[in-house]
Amino acid sequence: MPIVLAIESSCDETAVAIVAGERGQRASILASEISSQIPLHQPYGGVVPELASRSHSLILRPLVETALQNAGLKMAQIDAFAATAGPGLASSLLIGNTAAKAMASAMRKPFLAINHLEGHLLSPFIDVTELPPHIALIISGGHTLLLRVDAAACYRKLGSTLDDAAGEAFDKVAKMIGLPYPGGPNVERNAIGGNPSAFSFPRGLLHEPHFDFSFSGLKTSVLYTLPKLENLDDSLADLCASFQAAVIDVLLQKSLRACKEQGIFYLALSGGVSMNQALRRTFQSACDAKGFTLSLSSPALCTDNAAMIAFAALLRHQSGQNDPLDSPIHPNLPLVS
Repeated sequence: MPIVLAIESSCDETAVAIVAGERGQRASILASEISSQIPLHQPYGGVVPELASRSHSLILRPLVETALQNAGLKMAQIDAFAATAGPGLASSLLIGNTAAKAMASAMRKPFLAINHLEGHLLSPFIDVTELPPHIALIISGGHTLLLRVDAAACYRKLGSTLDDAAGEAFDKVAKMIGLPYPGGPNVERNAIGGNPSAFSFPRGLLHEPHFDFSFSGLKTSVLYTLPKLENLDDSLADLCASFQAAVIDVLLQKSLRACKEQGIFYLALSGGVSMNQALRRTFQSACDAKGFTLSLSSPALCTDNAAMIAFAALLRHQSGQNDPLDSPIHPNLPLVS
């Protein structure tokens, strides 16, 4: 059974995972270790690239050792090594990429350079035997991407964000209203119990015939609403709930329409924003009502992690693919052109 060790270091999480599996069988996550940098970046209200890369350098080796120990494996038992090649912060990508290449070279094993977005895309299907044709929605801090997926490595972009990604909009609105980093989970937390209809926020491009997204107008609308509030604390729950509902509404309606127009009634959500419980409930309810199948990444696989990178690498390794050790990182690497 092929065993892949992968490193994810595209931004502010250092992650190492080991995944094993035969073609046509469910993959097994033998180890998945994540070291969060949230406390490190919290005082700055966002990720500081230099601090992120320095932290990756310090924590990566012990994290690899922990992953091997928890999987009950030795380095010599690994069949292939992988790392995220992009998109992401160049200084962070280099740490994980270089380490994985060094291990592959030392052990004389294949190396695989993996697209971070493909890792997210495949994450809802780690525990299935084959990848079904479906409509995929990737929603994270830096990306909002709607795709048609016919098979592994066979993707067609239907739409993407024209400005702010959904997660970016969450983070920027959180900063506007004084919520700490990371913004998305704090907006969600404060939205609990709020009235999602209290504020009439815009749904950007909702009725346009294409599948692109825009959240900058929504963000601006929140900004213009704040000075009109007599007491932000009294309105915080309603404001967060209304903003959150506007984002979810656009994501849901575009995704359902894509399913209908493409004739594929199977929808999969991935990326950090897909961990939002209100979003998950809304999508599940709508898909149940329409008879659509919905696949969701487990919460542990929604945010940046190496298990999704290892799984993507495993599928490629099973097909006999690998990458040269001098393959470059790509900070702006697209999933599809």
